[in-house]
Order: sequence, then structure tokens, then C-alpha cells
Amino acid sequence: MSLGRAGAGFRQVSLGVPGAGAREVASPGVSLGVSGDGVRGVRGVSLGISLGMSGEELWTDPGTRAARQVAEWRREGWLTDAALLERISTRPQAEWLVGPDPGPVVRARTMAAARAGRLAVLVAYYVPHRDCGQFSSGGAPDGAAYRRWVDEFAAALGDRGGYVVVEPDAVAQIVAGCTRVVAEERYALLAYAVDRLTRRPRTHVYLDAGNSSWIPEPWRLVDGLTASGVAQADGFALNVSNFQTDAATSTYGDRLSRDLGGKHYVVDTSRNGNGPYTGTVGADASVGSWCNPPGRALGRAPTTVTGAAPIDAYLWIKRPGESDGTCRGGPAAGEWWPSYALELARNARG
Repeated sequence: MSLGRAGAGFRQVSLGVPGAGAREVASPGVSLGVSGDGVRGVRGVSLGISLGMSGEELWTDPGTRAARQVAEWRREGWLTDAALLERISTRPQAEWLVGPDPGPVVRARTMAAARAGRLAVLVAYYVPHRDCGQFSSGGAPDGAAYRRWVDEFAAALGDRGGYVVVEPDAVAQIVAGCTRVVAEERYALLAYAVDRLTRRPRTHVYLDAGNSSWIPEPWRLVDGLTASGVAQADGFALNVSNFQTDAATSTYGDRLSRDLGGKHYVVDTSRNGNGPYTGTVGADASVGSWCNPPGRALGRAPTTVTGAAPIDAYLWIKRPGESDGTCRGGPAAGEWWPSYALELARNARG
């Protein structure tokens, strides 16, 4: 693991080229999107018609490290590379809240998104003993500190809302046998987070459920997700920071959805354009295929118009170009890695 509902009651008519920033106007019934959302990583134009869906627009942060890299490369005359990297910089990505005092960042991001008439995507990633001591270890020092952190996060949302993914890997780690964590305590903390966040207006909350290759039998996650408050959440999140294909993830997600009584879910498509890495692991056998694997590509562009009833959104939760950890020559988890970002963009289809 590494760093990385319609509140107004109307649909949106959206016309634009993916990555270029669609323009939209309010419409009482139909959502028309000119975008590449139906094709992974493609910058061409396709027409999607959605009936009975909110089609909420997601906010693109103009100040990401990818955007700053594009500006730097343009100044230096690396125009081809800059244009490729725009496949990342011009699309909505999640903001990870990973340290103490989340309020200022949550408030700033949601306010910027609200001014643009859009919703920010946020990740709550501060549960004690997160990542079970691996590359992204850390989190709150204890349960009491975590509850205070969640209260601050929730308060900072105000009435602006957003999409919030709760604690990547936290449930799947327990199911997989992490011995650093007391299951009942973690589940109680996650349930607290879900409860506090779902009380905020226009906030869509998704409890992380790992990925299809980690816990192959989705039914094994049901008890942990249930104890962690998934019934109160909008649903669950899949494939965060991973590379499983849309097909594999939707098959898995639909099964888990049925096991949870029809809960919806969101999918991280940020780096799954070429699916998971199946090459030789070599000297990095300890990290397997999930940590900075070569040859990967950007996946389906972020959108809340999915055309699939159980799937509420395709999101870029992992920020493409940020390292999974110090493996395969990468910097620390969450650090910007320009060459890896460029590879993801170059390998994208289209």
C-alpha cells in the first residue's frame, strides 16, 4: 500500500475533451458527456448518455505535482513530455490526508472545488498502524487521537461535501492476517470514521475493501466491512493503488456487492490501463508486483457516470506518478517520481 450524490438535485450537461476541463450547465433531466471516460487512457472523444445518474463533476487541482512538472518542462522546452504528462495533470485526483491536523487541507480543497461547482476526492489515511508496518507505516498514535482526527476532518468538510475513501487497506490487512493490529479496535475506529463522515452533507463515503488479487474470495471481507460500518457508508472502494483490470475488479466488486446486500462501490483506475505486472520480480521479490511495477499505464479517466449500476465512480485515488515506496529505484512512498509518471502517461492507450 502506498501514498497516494447530487446535492443540488439536478443533472449536468457536460461538453468537453477529457483532460481539457469540460464545461457544464444545469439541466433537469439528462447528462450528456463528451469525454473519453469509456476508454482507458484515451484522449479521443466519445459520447455518453446517462439517464437517472447524478453525473457530478469532480474537481481537478491545478497545483498538483504533475501540473507543476508540466509547467517546468514547458519552460525547459521539453514540450513532447509536457504534453504527455498533461494526461495526468488535467484530470481529477484524490488528496490524501496522511498526517495530523487534516482540517486546513480538507477545508482548502473542498472550498476550491465548491467555487468551481465540483466535488473534491479525499482519502482518509491515518488509522493507527496503517499499512501494517510497510512502506507507508504510521498513522495516529492511538484510538483517541484518531477519533479527534476524524472529527476535525468531518468538521472541515462543512456543507461542501466530496468523495471520501476511508482508510485504504485497513480491513483487508486484518483479513490477510496482520498481527500488529487488534481487529475489534480497528473495526470500531473505522466505524467511527464512517459515522462521522456520512453525517456531512453531500459527502459520499466509501470504505476500502482492498483489491481482487489480495483477498480472492470477496465473502471473506464481509464480516470486517460490516463491523467497520459499511452499511452506513455509500459503499466500498476497490483497487486503490493497485493495477487490477476494470473487468476483474467489476466481477469481484459485483460479487462483494451482492454479499453486502447491494452496496455500491468505486474503483481506482489511475494505473490499471495495462493490468497487473506479471513479469520477473527479481531482486524485489519481497514487494511482489504491487510496488512501482514497470510497464504500467494510466487507466480509465475519472468519472461519476459509469453506466454500471453498482459502480458509482471511476476515480484516480492513487495519484499517478507518486511512488509506492523505495523499491525498483523509487523514492519514498508518496513522493513524486517524474520518470515513472511519464511512463504511465506514455503507455496510456491513445
